[in-house]
Amino acid sequence: MKVLLFFEGEKVISTSGIGRALKHQKQALTMAGIDYTLDPNDDFDILHINTVGPASQGIIAKARREGKPVIYHAHSTEEDFRNSFVLSNQIAPLFKKHLVSLYSSADAIITPTPYSKRLLEGYGINLPIWAVSNGIDLDRFSYDPEKVKAYYKYFSLNETDKVVLSVGLYFERKGLPDFIEVAKRLPQYKFIWFGYTPLISVPKNIRELVEDHPANVIFPGYVKGAIIEGAYAGANAFFFPSYEETEGIVVLEALAASQQVIVRDIGVFDPWLKDQVNCYKGHTIDEFAELIEGVVEKRLPRVDEEGLKTAQERSIASVGQQLKVIYETVLNQHHSETM
Repeated sequence: MKVLLFFEGEKVISTSGIGRALKHQKQALTMAGIDYTLDPNDDFDILHINTVGPASQGIIAKARREGKPVIYHAHSTEEDFRNSFVLSNQIAPLFKKHLVSLYSSADAIITPTPYSKRLLEGYGINLPIWAVSNGIDLDRFSYDPEKVKAYYKYFSLNETDKVVLSVGLYFERKGLPDFIEVAKRLPQYKFIWFGYTPLISVPKNIRELVEDHPANVIFPGYVKGAIIEGAYAGANAFFFPSYEETEGIVVLEALAASQQVIVRDIGVFDPWLKDQVNCYKGHTIDEFAELIEGVVEKRLPRVDEEGLKTAQERSIASVGQQLKVIYETVLNQHHSETM
């Protein structure tokens, strides 16, 4: 069995969650002993497609002409397209129609969570849909004192500095305005938001927040490697106020780093994130500020051990075994239908 992993615009998406999903898929298939290619011109048995750009329809048509089954990995929904780029809300209904058309052209769908599975079913897509986490590289985020040291040096931090971390694009959907507002409420802490989006592509209110923010907020942009991995492990709390996700890979990264995680109480985190068990959940600015202060000042019980267990359940090795079962199921079904 040989799988074509198809991602268009790989360089463009490399810094996004979908870009990390590609890396995880390659690792997962290698660990599961599954042969794969990234070249559409190679021979393959099954197409596993991850993106929804203009080249997607062409590669699906090629697979159909060659009698190959297609699995669509649904990373995107109308809901998580909204409140992102300029005009995203106006375009969202058309984007949904585009997604439904593409996703419906497959033999089966993979999506990261039970929540995103329910959304797709609500679109009227009548195909087998599997919920499979994007997975997490546990080794990459295990505690490494040298990485923590690099993070401290990069931001000129000392042992008395208390840091609240977040990671994401500059989107309103990600909760960036709330992150800023909470930082204003807690001037005694430093707030660092890793990630980057060209400011010309985001609405004016978000652009202004990034350009003119409180003194205790730091926007280092896109930073990779030891710095951000050390930050995950060395910060005092991870605060992710996103309003909509299909999974939230950065949350898995924080859990894998044994970080104390505070998230917005939204559907995507049910049932795998449990309030006061492996994370803390809030709804409002006041609640977030209170939870962050409770975590940073160690007034609230630690939840990082259970959080790490949650990440371990979503290891890349586990994802590889799940993908293997799905590939075999779809291939067997396809063969039985074409005999």
